Amino acid sequence: MPASPSTARAINDRLALRLLQQQGSLTAGQLKQLTGLSRPTVADLVERLTDAGLIAVVGEAGEQRRGPNAKLYGIVADRAHLAALDVRTEGVSVIVSDLVGTVLTQASAPIGGDAGTGPAVEQAVALVERVVKEAGADRLHTVGIGAPGLIDPASGELRDSTGLPEWHRSLVAALQERLPEARVIVENETNLAALAEQRDGVAADRDTFVLLWLGHGTGAAVVLDGALRRGASGGTGEIGFLPVPGTTGLPSAVDCEGGFHSLAGSAAIVELARSFGLLVEDASAPEPLAAGVVGKAVALVAGNTGADVGTVAGVGSVAGADSVAGVGSAAGAGTVTAYGPPDRDAWAASADRFLDTLADHLAVGAASVVAILDPGCVVLGGEVGQAGGEALAARVEERVRRMSPLATVVRPSGLGGAAVLRGALLTARDAAQDELFAPRHR
Repeated sequence: MPASPSTARAINDRLALRLLQQQGSLTAGQLKQLTGLSRPTVADLVERLTDAGLIAVVGEAGEQRRGPNAKLYGIVADRAHLAALDVRTEGVSVIVSDLVGTVLTQASAPIGGDAGTGPAVEQAVALVERVVKEAGADRLHTVGIGAPGLIDPASGELRDSTGLPEWHRSLVAALQERLPEARVIVENETNLAALAEQRDGVAADRDTFVLLWLGHGTGAAVVLDGALRRGASGGTGEIGFLPVPGTTGLPSAVDCEGGFHSLAGSAAIVELARSFGLLVEDASAPEPLAAGVVGKAVALVAGNTGADVGTVAGVGSVAGADSVAGVGSAAGAGTVTAYGPPDRDAWAASADRFLDTLADHLAVGAASVVAILDPGCVVLGGEVGQAGGEALAARVEERVRRMSPLATVVRPSGLGGAAVLRGALLTARDAAQDELFAPRHR
């Protein structure tokens, strides 16, 4: 049965708006060419979208030619403002953007574990309100939140989770109360990271893949045939609870200690580094210390350190103690000092063994996922996955290849920890555009 005139108009309008979102400003003639619609139909939809306040003339095309120039149309970016939050155990990061996703301002704030639920929530909400004001936004249309823990697939709410601060759940309610006109969407942080890698990162060419989150903790996100899979209770990807060899026990329903988390969490990676003589001296930084250890180990193996105490690009200063420094700080991730023979070749060999052993640990989880899902691609996400780069990913891929007959590529994250905020913003933008890109028709 053919679509009704109003349905056809809605389809055409959405198509045109999506093209303007993807391509930038376009003329009516370009819209005609890209959509395949007739000239009168395009003229009608341009008038309709202009009257609805969704698009406007933003310039002219062909300014160098004689005669009248074609008008360029673009989405009215300030028609709506969006916010994205990355809620971690130790703090919150916020960005505010316009309707097309251009970031206007951003900020982060630490929140101490001893702050208490009320003060912690107030700190987080105050940060959001400050960033919104700095962006010049009157109000927010949609807020996307990435948080650790399980999201109830029926209600979309953050469930009670052992080990996570109570202020996480209270924050969502507080934002909804203080921003009554805004739609608030909550999603698991690892799922948002996978969305970002699928749209803008290393999985853009994949309809099916698994993202293995490696940050303070561990997690996984599963994308099958282009769709994110959440599971019956929202728990798909709780890989930290996966029973694995090489731990001191088994995980329980309330504690992932003894599971894959015990091999691949930040604390486990730092402890592994210590076993190779790499001593973490500063545990106060908000970023996972494991990212600093892994990043510097990769630099050592690649021969990127200087002849004396120095700096590795983006890694921070290196400090020695009666020996040559082996591992430095990464993006504020703490200072790591290596103690041992004052021989850089020896330290490179030690770092190489550390990366090999870490790859052994990560391959246990990756191979388990591959055996069940056959995703064809595993992304090492989070700050640690990004710090390990191709050097760590190649090691993990080689081990998975030996452990499984299923062809699997392993890629390092291109976005790292920033993927959560990016995914939250994409989610907020999609939701806002789905609502706003359906204008009323005459």
